[in-house]
Order: sequence, then C-alpha cells, then structure tokens
Amino acid sequence: MDIEYNEPERAFRDEVRGFLAENLPAAIAEKVKNYRRLTRDETVHWHRVLGEKGWLAMHWPTEYGGPGWSPVQKHIFEEECAAAGAPRLLPFGINMVAPVIIKFGSQAQKDYYLPRMLTMDDWWAQGYSEPGAGSDLASLKMRAERQGDRYIVNGQKTWTTLGQHANMIFCLVRTDPQAAKKQEGISFLLIDMSSPGVTVRPLITLDGEHEVNEVFFDNVEVPVENRVGDENKGWTYAKYLLTFERTGIAGVGISKAALTHLKTIAHEREIRGRRLIEQSDFADRLAEIEVELMAVEMTNLRVVAAADAGGVPGAESSFLKIMGTEVRQKISDLYREAAGPYALPFIDEDDAPVGPEFAGVAAPNYFNLRKLSIFGGSNEIQKNIISKAILGL
Repeated sequence: MDIEYNEPERAFRDEVRGFLAENLPAAIAEKVKNYRRLTRDETVHWHRVLGEKGWLAMHWPTEYGGPGWSPVQKHIFEEECAAAGAPRLLPFGINMVAPVIIKFGSQAQKDYYLPRMLTMDDWWAQGYSEPGAGSDLASLKMRAERQGDRYIVNGQKTWTTLGQHANMIFCLVRTDPQAAKKQEGISFLLIDMSSPGVTVRPLITLDGEHEVNEVFFDNVEVPVENRVGDENKGWTYAKYLLTFERTGIAGVGISKAALTHLKTIAHEREIRGRRLIEQSDFADRLAEIEVELMAVEMTNLRVVAAADAGGVPGAESSFLKIMGTEVRQKISDLYREAAGPYALPFIDEDDAPVGPEFAGVAAPNYFNLRKLSIFGGSNEIQKNIISKAILGL
C-alpha cells in the first residue's frame, strides 16, 4: 500500500468525516476525548447508529452484513473515528465471537446471533479467564457436564470486561476432564446471562472504576445447540478468536488520536518556564513513540490485508499485540508526566480539581492501561508464540 491515499480513498475519508460530523453526538465525543466513562445507553446508541448505516461490522463478509471495505478503508474508518472522539466499538460481539460463529457456527447460530449483534440487541461478554487460568488459559476448570440436550455448567470466570451490562457471554468450558492434554476436552458455549444460576459481581480496579467483574455459574443449564462447533474442540476456536482480539488490542487509531492530543499539550504546557516540546528529554521520547506507532500502523495494515484475503492472522498478530500495547502505555506514561504533580492519582470527592483540565484523568488512564500487556494473552506469552512460530525455538 502506498502511504499516500489515492483519490477514491480520500473521497471515502471525506465521507466518513461527514458522517461523523453529522451523527456523532458532541457530548459523547467530549467524554471519549477526555477519557471519561460512557453510560451503557451512550455506547448502545453509537453502535446502533453505525449498525443502521451498515458500518458496524466492518470485518464481516458482505453476506452477513459487512460493508465490503478494503483494508485501507477499514484503516481510514478506525483512524477517523478515533480522531473525532467516537467510542471504541465493543469487540466482544462483532470482532471476537462473530468471526468464530461465522467460521465454525451452525447456520441457526449465524441466522440468530449475527443480526442481533448489528442491532445491539445482544451485549456480549468474554468468559475466558479464571482465577487460576489467565495467560495459561488451557488450565481452565469451569465444568460443563452434558445431560441429554443440555449442559450443566459450574465454575467461575474473572476479569469479565463490562459484564455488568452484558446479556450474553461466550465461554470456554471443560467438557472432558479426563483428556490427555489440557488443551483437549474444552468446548465453546454461548450462554444467556439471564439464566438462573448466573451471578455477576463487580471488581473495582485501581483507577476506581467498575469495568471488570467476576461471574459465577451455579448449575446453569445451557442448551447443547448453544455449543459452537464440535464438543471438546473449543481450544481450536479459542485460538482463532484470540488472533482477532490481539489484532484489535493494538488500537492504532486510538494511539494516533492520543498522540495528537499529547503533542498539543506539549506545545502549550510549561514546566519550569519552558514548554514541554522544548525540553529535549520529553521531545525525544515523544518522537520515539511516534516512530514506533508508525511501525505498528504498517504492521496493522499488513495483518488486516492478510485477513481480508481470507487468511487468519498468525504470529503477526502477536507482534502487533506487543508493539501496540506498549505504545499505548508509553503515551499514557508521557501524558501523566506532562500533568506533573497535578496527576496525583487520588483526590477526595469533596476536593475541587486543580491544575490543567487534562490532568484529572492522567493517573486513572495510566493505571487502566497497565492491563493492556496482560489481557488477550500476556506480552510474554506472545513472545513465546513468536519464537515458536517464526524462529522455531
């Protein structure tokens, strides 16, 4: 791909910008740009706006409701949305479980679940990690015992992002505890979170937010027809899903928007009588991050292009996960440094904010993004994948 957009691509970019200017609520964009939490209704509203336009499921085949965009168009859309302050799309439905259903699911599952994702009638959560199975996901213990035409599910999932809003969850469960290898004997289930026996409890994170949860399953009945693919083959589907999750975690458009904001701050903010952009250490680190982000962007385009041609992201998605998450963390670190002493992480509720407006969210955002190098498979695990797949080690 030429790094300069051609005329049709520039026309598409203008179309996206016009759509965002007309349809993105200013109040939502302001929240996003200032790292403030959206309500459930605000998130659903924006997803439905895109769904009605036909732009929500940009990675899906056209026969299932995808827009038929090229990799460059997808890249332009993500970049323009981030620059405008559009909410990041929830990945769990359209970008994670949907590709699994499209490739491995039954026709009935495709016919029922995919349209509901496009209208946000279903809010999906991910049920992978457990208290003793995070990066070592194959050690999961949540059981699903088959009894006739249903499974009886017992166990726990943790770090369930936005599970308090979800009505559906896709889970990896152990259906054959006697399997020779721990990667075997795992199945992939779609579970209605309104089922009797499902309990969601909040986990309050270091930044003071309720973003993640633990979910308990106590004799939850799940129809066998809610199993995706074959019984005991869930590990294959889980790996397929994770390649899409790792690609999405990179957040190139988000990083570019954050870097642009950081540059503005660096030109305006003075510390010890000098603008940040004039301080060599800060300016050097800013330039280093920008170069790294350009490399991530090019890698992202390569991975998306391969997927668009019918391939499955391989070890490249692990590269992208490592590079993308580290860049996002570096930006948040430099953002916090720009805030200086005003980035104190904890202020009593009765205290009025002090310092520049951007400083109030510097520490919470920094803390929140520490998780990026852990979820979706820790960066250490990604390095192992790369060493085996590419270096043969």
